[in-house]
Amino acid sequence: MQAAPLRIGVAQIDTRLATAESNLDKHLEYIERARAEGVELLVFPETSLTGFPHREGAGDGGVHQHALSRRSAPIQRVLEAAGDMVVVVGFLEEAPAAQFYNSALVLGRGEQLHLHRKLNLATYGDLEESKYYAQGRYIGSFDLVPDTWRVSVLICADSWNPALVHLAALHGATLLVIPTNSAEDAVGAEFSNPDGWDLTTRFYAMIYGMPLVMANRVGAESGQRFWGGSRIVDPLGNVLGEAPRHEEALLTAEISYESVRRARIQLPTVRDSNLALVHREIARLEQLIGVPSNVRDG
Repeated sequence: MQAAPLRIGVAQIDTRLATAESNLDKHLEYIERARAEGVELLVFPETSLTGFPHREGAGDGGVHQHALSRRSAPIQRVLEAAGDMVVVVGFLEEAPAAQFYNSALVLGRGEQLHLHRKLNLATYGDLEESKYYAQGRYIGSFDLVPDTWRVSVLICADSWNPALVHLAALHGATLLVIPTNSAEDAVGAEFSNPDGWDLTTRFYAMIYGMPLVMANRVGAESGQRFWGGSRIVDPLGNVLGEAPRHEEALLTAEISYESVRRARIQLPTVRDSNLALVHREIARLEQLIGVPSNVRDG
């Protein structure tokens, strides 16, 4: 199926806590810059609208004061500015029943197209997300271009659980979007986040024939230094473009759907995923380790 190349943009920006108006202005600026370059899909980093309060004491009143609802004025302003462009923004979401999530919202074409709530809350090293946020429950995808580009969104540490990336591919994703807040020393001095992201993004793109967009932020917040290095990777694992470290930037690249077709014909990982085998072995493992049925069902 011949289709026009998809032009993708990454807004690698510095965002700040308790400065929602400034963060919003920066989003509107980068949307206009991306529009001038013909971008069709623009991806902002994790929690780009609200900043990233990953532990208690992040500003007066703690982390939850920074949350926004999906109906908030900043969300609506981004939706209006997006127009026909599709924009992925990150925010701390206050959902019904006073539940708080680390969420990514896909906006464009006059509507909210998709919502992903972070599944794998980072609670290790210097990170304490599971103490403050509810865990997402689902992986989904949405049509960016019918019959060709179907997109799944995973947030940062979600992609460090290979099973979640596998599920995204089985949901039919032909493009994986990963908004992140990756700090240099968040895990530990012996672990290089930049090197880890280089390895994982190229591996996932190549093994699934699935182009990948990783949007990281820059700047410093809550004692963490965010390094940038956002990238767009083709379905063979080649880096098409990489943003500089520690600088704000608009990164753009084009990807053809034909390259996805060729990659998946040559290396049919999705075709050969054998979901029935995986499902059977998970059920057998639950029996072996004695997981009660009410836990499985819940």
